[in-house]
Amino acid sequence: MCPMESSQNFQAFITSLEDDRIPSNIQEALQQPEWKTAVQEEIQALEKNGTWEISELPEGKRPVGCKWIFTVKHNPDGSINRFKARLVAKGFTQSYGIDYEETFAPVAKLNSIRVLLSVAVNLDWNLHQLDVKNAFLNGELEEEVYMKIPPSMETPENSGKVCKLRKSLYGLK
Repeated sequence: MCPMESSQNFQAFITSLEDDRIPSNIQEALQQPEWKTAVQEEIQALEKNGTWEISELPEGKRPVGCKWIFTVKHNPDGSINRFKARLVAKGFTQSYGIDYEETFAPVAKLNSIRVLLSVAVNLDWNLHQLDVKNAFLNGELEEEVYMKIPPSMETPENSGKVCKLRKSLYGLK
């Protein structure tokens, strides 16, 4: 590929990014089919994973809030790969010793990744990418954490109730 083609591909990619219209709230998202589908997929994944159970808020407990985050994932050529909706907890409202004891965020160091890639190249290994949806959500919670019912999921049946989290959610401490 000549530098001119590369520059044109990059320009097309940047232009496609500028065309993306990301909803600023859940009400806006639910009016567009592609975003509504992304929200439904996220809710289904959370429910399938047993992330929470709807319950009454015990006296003396305070629920954390939550909100929807929307992003557009692109292919290298700039075309849209998928619309992504994530429900995140407002963990900044948690209190140490009450809602959580410690924070932990597993992150691979760049040097570790470089070593792994170097070994793979030297041993002529095949490399594959794997995208695990909701990988973060497999952590069981030891603390009692309650979250407000997510926007878009409120119904007359769950009015005044909360989600008792059984598994971790993005944004929690």
